[in-house]
Amino acid sequence: MLVLEKAILATITTNASKVTAGTSIFICESKEEMDKVAANLEAILDGISHALSDEIYIIVKH
Repeated sequence: MLVLEKAILATITTNASKVTAGTSIFICESKEEMDKVAANLEAILDGISHALSDEIYIIVKH
């Protein structure tokens, strides 16, 4: 079984021009939608959400 540790699992943003490929990218219409998507992905991916700015969150597996 593959176990991921210390990896960025997803990026959530309201500004697609600020992110590039490398992880799954979720583009949201609003801050509220971004918060909801981040909370759901935390649970689904068993990771932790970190705000890099008002427009970008990442989900990280520690």
